[in-house]
Amino acid sequence: MQRPIPGRDVRINEQIRITPVRLIANDGSLVGIIDIREAQAMAREQELDLVEIAPTAKPPVCKIMDFGKYQYEISKKERGSKKHASGQIKGIRLSPKISDHDFAFKADAARKFLTQGNKVKVSVIFRGRLITHREFGEMVLKKFSGVLQDVAKVESAPKMEGARNLVLILAKK
Repeated sequence: MQRPIPGRDVRINEQIRITPVRLIANDGSLVGIIDIREAQAMAREQELDLVEIAPTAKPPVCKIMDFGKYQYEISKKERGSKKHASGQIKGIRLSPKISDHDFAFKADAARKFLTQGNKVKVSVIFRGRLITHREFGEMVLKKFSGVLQDVAKVESAPKMEGARNLVLILAKK
């Protein structure tokens, strides 16, 4: 059985048909086990909604609250958890014929991303006739992972992604 998603798959007011229900007041105090019509009348008196918060309980638990505010707070929590989720993938783009200075600069950026807890997707982009020399890209990726071996481990080996990209994914040790 799939659990309801808070704030979305929730029955409110007249959608609740099971009687009796365990009622919780707006202030959080327990009112008791009462008939559903009586609970709906109490919610209407206070100009709030009757929300079923535990439908699988015996008897189901309902609370008198502002349903719009409840939905807003649930979505706010979801947005906050997405924002602080570590493990985002940051991208670094290289070419098979990259200069030493550019290589060092990109390696420092990747090191910073890894120390922040992110994964790094290193792409070698082949242009023109360089696609015939895939080994150049593999050498660049091997060198890149070697420079970062103190802070990173290879999560996925170099592989072609599309026609012109050779990709390696690094994760924090």
